[in-house]
Amino acid sequence: MKLAITGGTGFVGAHVIDAALVGGHQVTALTRRAQPAREGLTWIAGDLADRAALDGLVAGADAIIHVAGVLKARDAAGFELGNVEGTKLLLAAAQAADTRRFILVSSLAAREPRLSLYGASKAKAEGLVEQSGLDWTIVRPPAVYGPGDRETLDLFKMARGGQIFMPPAGRLSLIHVDDLAALLLALAAPDGPTGLLLEPDDGREGGWTHREFGDALGEAVGMPARTVSTPRLLLSIAARLDRLFRGDKARLTPDRVAYFCHPDWVASRDRAIPPEVWHAKIPTSAGLKQTAEWYCAQGWL
Repeated sequence: MKLAITGGTGFVGAHVIDAALVGGHQVTALTRRAQPAREGLTWIAGDLADRAALDGLVAGADAIIHVAGVLKARDAAGFELGNVEGTKLLLAAAQAADTRRFILVSSLAAREPRLSLYGASKAKAEGLVEQSGLDWTIVRPPAVYGPGDRETLDLFKMARGGQIFMPPAGRLSLIHVDDLAALLLALAAPDGPTGLLLEPDDGREGGWTHREFGDALGEAVGMPARTVSTPRLLLSIAARLDRLFRGDKARLTPDRVAYFCHPDWVASRDRAIPPEVWHAKIPTSAGLKQTAEWYCAQGWL
């Protein structure tokens, strides 16, 4: 296939590109900065606000995998610009190019749009895709982890220190980034299902309690770790401090605190992927250990 991929310089998008190239596909991808040349990959200079770049991105593509999105923003306008307007422009480019197959990477946060500005913006993007008239599929990943991820790095660092501060008691689902990449490529295939809203996970029924996840992180780094259930008020204070010390690079923001504290981020069995299309192959215990080893090899942990 010829695939058009957004978010290719980010964590998930980079893994999708790697998997696509290994699979023998041709890829075009957006970038704001110059990137190393790779066989089978054509970089298109521009971003989601650049309609000319988007037209070049999707020209001749068999499918579009829209990974790019804004995880953190100062206000609703920032999320609207990155997650809603960017999706709207990409859909227009797809329609103009008659590229029918469109895969949107959304988020479980879209399931509860009133909790956060981020979730609300992803829900709006989903609505645009559903109304586009294209052959669409929407994927709401749970917490994604794996080599190269900076969002969960702090949790591994806390585990190495022996104490992991988690949100108030709740449950979550997880997925390794390589399993997610394999799913997105399967959905982009000509015979992939369309018109579905899917919630993938690692196959663990009922997901993980925060304590179970903390225990698994401790095992991954080889250090018994105590999981601390942190009240929302303390997380809100930590978010302000993170913004103070790390500015726009802060990973914990007030908006993220709002949805982190929701007690149920478990993928729905009603939105599971048909097993003949895809199933997770990487056990989370093994995936977390692999990720910890990668962090150590890179000097991150």
